[in-house]
Amino acid sequence: MSNNNPFEHNYFIGYVNHVSPQYIKVHFPSSTLLNRTIFSGEEFYGGLIGTYVTVEGEQFGFIGKITEIDLPEKERLSLSEKAFQSSDFHPTAKVQILLSFDYFNSEVALRTLNSFPNIGAKVYICPSKFIQKYVMEFGKKIDDNELLISIGQLTSNRNNCVKLSQQSLFGRHCAIIGTTGGGKSWTLSKLLEGIVKNNTKAILIDPTGEYKCCCDNGKFISLSLGKEAYFPYQDLTIEDLFYLVKPAERVQAPKLLEAIRSLKCVKNGIGDEKLAQQSINLSSGTPQIIEGEYFKEFIKDGCLKKSKMFKILFERYYYKNSKDLDSDNLDFELKDLPKQLVFECIYDSDKIESSKFGSNNDNDVSMCVSLITRINNILKSENLQKIFGYGIDISQMSNLKDQIDKFFSDNLREKFLLRIGFEDIGYEARTREIAANAIGKYLLKKAREGDFLENPVVFFVDEAHQFLNKNIVDEYFSSLQLSSFDQIAKECRKYGLFLCLATQMPRDIPLGTLSQMGTFLVHRLINYNDKEAIKQACSSADSDMLAFLPVLGAGEMVLSGVDFPMPISIRVEPPDHPPNSHTPKFKNLSENNNSV
Repeated sequence: MSNNNPFEHNYFIGYVNHVSPQYIKVHFPSSTLLNRTIFSGEEFYGGLIGTYVTVEGEQFGFIGKITEIDLPEKERLSLSEKAFQSSDFHPTAKVQILLSFDYFNSEVALRTLNSFPNIGAKVYICPSKFIQKYVMEFGKKIDDNELLISIGQLTSNRNNCVKLSQQSLFGRHCAIIGTTGGGKSWTLSKLLEGIVKNNTKAILIDPTGEYKCCCDNGKFISLSLGKEAYFPYQDLTIEDLFYLVKPAERVQAPKLLEAIRSLKCVKNGIGDEKLAQQSINLSSGTPQIIEGEYFKEFIKDGCLKKSKMFKILFERYYYKNSKDLDSDNLDFELKDLPKQLVFECIYDSDKIESSKFGSNNDNDVSMCVSLITRINNILKSENLQKIFGYGIDISQMSNLKDQIDKFFSDNLREKFLLRIGFEDIGYEARTREIAANAIGKYLLKKAREGDFLENPVVFFVDEAHQFLNKNIVDEYFSSLQLSSFDQIAKECRKYGLFLCLATQMPRDIPLGTLSQMGTFLVHRLINYNDKEAIKQACSSADSDMLAFLPVLGAGEMVLSGVDFPMPISIRVEPPDHPPNSHTPKFKNLSENNNSV
């Protein structure tokens, strides 16, 4: 009989003696059924943790996984090698039910259990060829043209290759999780290679530069942020600036917003264009004034000095141009911001003439000194200058925003991966988080405009814990959080922008973002809080699955997802272009000196 039959009597190991919604228990009639056997050229181990089994049911068959093996209490006291070999022992096993299948159409795996095994149902070791048809193209829909990614083999049987449906893998976002040395980087490289082979566009944020040679150079573009490319500061948002300079709420934040509006007025041409050729009578006895000419008197070295200016004229200009002045970008001269903050520190109205802004307020200036100092420090930071393109010569650097647009254009239709390296970016002033958030926000904007509906894009973020959940909260500053990745995770599935996060510390990823991940590729995890984060975010992550995580070997992982019928353990194949993630080896320095 073909070993495709899951209920061949040579695979029999026991009977069901306990049924619950989460698991069943199996009684072994003889302890010899746990021993190694060979049938049809295949080795079987009936008593190993992680072994797959099939269970007979009335209408459906079931596939399960052994998670625990035990001996009855009364038999433990008489345990000996001789007694064990004489079949005097009757172990029991706890089996997690993973999926069910129709007897008449066993090719189709059923996600939900419409029935449960009965007490006394027979249990068999699952032959490799039977389970192989479920994992060869795991998650595949009924579509002959569906893209697949080869990832590795089952840990329980190296002959069972696993190919994952690209749509099921990324269609609801994806998370790659594992401690250092668990194989997380190899998994990310395998997915990148699969994406490129399937001619799908992808963008990778590479914090350390380990993926510089992650795939075929013919389909691969690499840019180092801060060295080969910059992200223009004008396309940052006010949220980014607040995160960077940390203004206090009561005085500094309002003054900073007013300074931004004033500098945008100057950039918008407040002193150059004729806003109204007709004159306006401000009040009785006030001469008629032409707006455009009037504002020129208050432009000082690129800044707007509002002291003694008629309020009504400024407010009239503001309302006429509110769309530009209230935009969320930083389209103004950043170097003038400290000086403009000083000019904003004025009284609301003049003591003599209430229709005008008041004179300088020294108390407000003293309240803003710390903010002005922080802004000056940022303006002098060489790291920030290279990243955001201000205060230096950028003629030899590429505009990253333009490079992203070019990557998606028809001119680069044969390029499928854009690597954005952060290896030349320092860690001061949270520049890496802001740069990553700015890139995410720009992709979010393109997604909302419908740029990815016809050709979906996968956005990979390695070491995601460095960029997400970076709050600033203390007694001086309000709570600020960079939110682009959270917004992508929550809304961009319908726009064709899919997120793939790789992290060794899932506890540092916001739970709201992590819970949006539909697929989890989990390598070795030891920390309790990390496992709890997975348990809360992944619907199929029960205690049995989590129990396997601390004992996974290098390169082994558990795959679980909404579009996959059951969690499976996979050994990842080495990628064609391994990342530069090896651990340096210690050397005997004394021997090196002697050889010299």
